[in-house]
Amino acid sequence: MPPSRRRKIACLGVVLALMGLAAGCSSAGPSAGSQAGTTVLVLDTQHPGRAIPAGFLGLGIEYRALGNYAGPNPAAPDPALAELIANLSPGQSPVLRIGGDTTDWTWWPVPGMPQPPWVHYALTPDWLAVTRNLTQRLGARLIVGVNFEADSPTIATAEANALISGLGRPSIAALELGNEPELYHSFGWYRGPDGRPVTGRPADYDYNIFQREFGTIARALPQGTVAGPTTGGPWWEPDWPQFLASQPRVGLATVHRYPLHACSNQSSPLYPTIDHLLSPLALSGLAADTRPLVGVAHGRGLPLRVDEMNPTPCPARALQLRSFAGALWAADVLFEMAAVGVDGVNVQSSTGPTQDLFSVVQGSGGLRVAVWPEYYGLLLFARAAPPGSRLIPFSTGAPAPIHAWATEARDGTVRVVLINAGPGQRSLALGAGAGGRPASLERLLAPDVRAQEGVTLGGRSFGAWSNTGRLAGTPSQITIQPSQGRYAVGLPGHSAALLTIS
Repeated sequence: MPPSRRRKIACLGVVLALMGLAAGCSSAGPSAGSQAGTTVLVLDTQHPGRAIPAGFLGLGIEYRALGNYAGPNPAAPDPALAELIANLSPGQSPVLRIGGDTTDWTWWPVPGMPQPPWVHYALTPDWLAVTRNLTQRLGARLIVGVNFEADSPTIATAEANALISGLGRPSIAALELGNEPELYHSFGWYRGPDGRPVTGRPADYDYNIFQREFGTIARALPQGTVAGPTTGGPWWEPDWPQFLASQPRVGLATVHRYPLHACSNQSSPLYPTIDHLLSPLALSGLAADTRPLVGVAHGRGLPLRVDEMNPTPCPARALQLRSFAGALWAADVLFEMAAVGVDGVNVQSSTGPTQDLFSVVQGSGGLRVAVWPEYYGLLLFARAAPPGSRLIPFSTGAPAPIHAWATEARDGTVRVVLINAGPGQRSLALGAGAGGRPASLERLLAPDVRAQEGVTLGGRSFGAWSNTGRLAGTPSQITIQPSQGRYAVGLPGHSAALLTIS
């Protein structure tokens, strides 16, 4: 950006005045920038923060779900799915993580070996063809899960070789061994002949055993980047420094994050409810828990990717969170993760009850998708944080329930995201000093924070069903002229807005 333009934006002030918020919404009282009940946030374009890496926002899709989403025709994967993925990575290659629970339930048939009892989904040439076609159409980079729970270099190597051959080596960013191995001894992997659950590891399975097994199988894998340790809980996170130091094949550190994982304890702040989802614990708290791992990975010269994230792993509560609250959460938490140095996030989607960004059905005219509210929040983030744009700090924090984020793109465009996580209308003003340029405003809205339908972004939506994966309807972008150096913005309860100054 030319220095003269940067100075112009800086001297314009780019000040957010949240009119009357401090007195009515902040239990801590007026912030340092408050004057007569008006909170003033100064956007400091002279000291931009870290850049948003290309491919920061991606999706995670289970092996079986990808086949369901993409459809049965290897030559023509569902175009709506391709569009929904591409929407989140404008001007860049999408990063897709294929795996999850199905990483350790899937295998590629090994000659001379009978199919083991833990196999839920056998990969086929058709699955590879569908996935390769979709990947090439998108120019995507893949993090592909490889079975680790079987504890077999033979099985893992056969699967890895099939994935590389079938999908093409250039498209594979990393082979990821296993999925949340710290839980292998806690949950049934499959059921034995007597119908009882059989765990993948004995009760005394610990980090030291895991590290030895991981090293053995990682050394057997074909050449390329290996991702790990793909942990999902905090129990082994203190062992990360030892793990990364002892595993030379690991070139990508991966971890999972679900903020609301207390599935049965209704008194816990981690129990899945809409109020808890919009609480600091599920937003800034989730990022704060991830920050130490960022430091460990970056200290080894490795990127850290949260390659599985969503509000909750609790199936019985997930449907309630498949609401507009999920959209507000998603837009905010992605900025939180970027701010603590995370290099990328894959938001998980499956065709099961735990988490869905969209659902696919076969109709008379072909595949159709229902797009759920959380996806709209991802789309808002993608529009607000193009690759290479830098986070712009504020000199003071916004009072609850307002969350404010800003970026400056390579061409000097400033984008400000404002999220109202509370029920009441808020009046805001963006102060830009004399000579401010027109700004455009688009809103993320829904009938109610619990709504699962009727969500719009910039006045458009995917409707009840879409066979294109594109927003439809008449765009509703408001042009705001500054008055006395300020842009006036009204922010309805439980809504978000994107203000663009170019």
